[in-house]
Amino acid sequence: MKTIGLIGGMSWESTVTYYRLINEGIRDELGGLHSAEILMRSVDFGPIEVLQREERWSEAADYLADTAFSLQEGGAELVMICTNTMHVVADRVEKALSVPLIHIADPAGTALKKEEKRRAGLLGTKFTMNMDFYKKRLQDKFGIEVLVPSSDAQDLVNRVIYEELCLGRIVRESKTAVLNIIDELSGSGADGIILGCTELPLLIQPEDTAVPVYDTTALHARAAVDAALS
Repeated sequence: MKTIGLIGGMSWESTVTYYRLINEGIRDELGGLHSAEILMRSVDFGPIEVLQREERWSEAADYLADTAFSLQEGGAELVMICTNTMHVVADRVEKALSVPLIHIADPAGTALKKEEKRRAGLLGTKFTMNMDFYKKRLQDKFGIEVLVPSSDAQDLVNRVIYEELCLGRIVRESKTAVLNIIDELSGSGADGIILGCTELPLLIQPEDTAVPVYDTTALHARAAVDAALS
């Protein structure tokens, strides 16, 4: 079994889910008392959120590249950034490593393509919804057209993520509002919805909507299990 390196803490609310899902996956595959070999660096999200807000991506890239390299030096044989947004610097992080970096968009793209989805609605932070690093990868690598909500809807989703979910708050009215946005994306032609923020599955579950939902946290964690056992 390969040792998995996790860069967590962004936010730790979803990092907890990663740890659980990866260990459950290893247990289910190997049985008995087996669990995953994991190294984790759980970073302080406060300063990183400031770098996001001020769009100081080069500084963020340096920090996460150093963090990833420290995991490799500690024995990690593959590395994961446990957040969608910070994959904006994934190329820089990958260049710092000689072990694989599992990109969070790839398991989502694979799942969408397997189920023959052509147009996906993307929910996440405003950075993920607006910048090209995520949408372009899905388009170029998997042929998935990506739809995003209106500007006002993006503001709402972004606020829910940073002011509620990252703080462990689940608000019923916010869930209703996000489900309405999913309905609007479906009405615009989306045949699947990517929960492109690792906190969003804390709020939205597949049974909440008739539209197929793709949980990037669960898909990314499963990719770690498969890579560790390959």
